[in-house]
Amino acid sequence: MTLAPRAQSRPVAFAVFSIIAGAIGWFASFELITEYIKTLNNPDYIPNCAVSVLVTCGPNMGSWQGSLFGFSNTIIGVAAFMAPILVGVALLAGATFAPWFWRVYQLGMLGGFALICWLAYQSIFSLGTLCPWCMVVWLVMIPLWWGTLFRPYASGDIPVSASTQRLFQRLLSWAWVIVLVCYVIIAFTAQLQLNWLAEFSRA
Repeated sequence: MTLAPRAQSRPVAFAVFSIIAGAIGWFASFELITEYIKTLNNPDYIPNCAVSVLVTCGPNMGSWQGSLFGFSNTIIGVAAFMAPILVGVALLAGATFAPWFWRVYQLGMLGGFALICWLAYQSIFSLGTLCPWCMVVWLVMIPLWWGTLFRPYASGDIPVSASTQRLFQRLLSWAWVIVLVCYVIIAFTAQLQLNWLAEFSRA
């Protein structure tokens, strides 16, 4: 099997996107953890994400789904979103990573993507609420996953055959469509289950 050549130029667009998306996800997670701590200190405290009965984070933070591993999920977000920020900064600085690193990084992104899909399902079908800060996390985690899945193969950071690389290059060029489909699926499901458009029309 003939391996495709590895791209030599720095992936500036991917690096900048990773930094921005990671920073947004980190900030949303930080807001959630600070609001969670405030509710622990004062049970009567109203979180800043409590917009209405439907759009709120209180029930999510107080549920078992909000502490899936025995501690607040927000701790995972604050720690995990540092990864794309650091990777993006390193790439901008000219760093290159071994194929095993990208596979491990992909595995971590897959874990994050699976977690936000599960949390979205729980929010819509079990808790019946839409947490604003959680939705920000969903918003950035989805493109982070698909971009990280396709790009290492498309760029040659993970060596593959020339035909496979071309396939992933095409997939990467259509990643925005896959991301948009994910957004639409979540929004459509939430509309059917919660009728969030009617909630926002009253706001």
